[in-house]
Amino acid sequence: MSAMSSHEIDSLNTLRQRIREFAEARAWERYHTPKNLAMALSVEASELLEPFQWLTAEQSLDLSPEQHEAVRQEIADVLIYLTRLADLLDIDLLDAAADKLAINARKYPVEKAHGNALKYSDLSND
Repeated sequence: MSAMSSHEIDSLNTLRQRIREFAEARAWERYHTPKNLAMALSVEASELLEPFQWLTAEQSLDLSPEQHEAVRQEIADVLIYLTRLADLLDIDLLDAAADKLAINARKYPVEKAHGNALKYSDLSND
């Protein structure tokens, strides 16, 4: 994409359209299959781990400017591939996230999940 200020992309819909235009301008549609995009998304999510490798939990909360920028770039890659995949599969990311949060709220009720990291299947059924 050409250099643009962050203010030019102010919504997921605008981002989706910019990514679509970016791919179309390069004739990448044939490569952007759901399978390929899911694989690319996984690779980028794995690359997000690299800046944190060997850091303590505390250090990961206090990144250097260089580490922060590396994380920022990888998060952007993840968002771009995720947005492109959702576009191809006609999935509204905000609707999907809202639905998933509602599901998780049922799986992890506050009174059972507060203050622990147990999986929903391991929460007590009291």
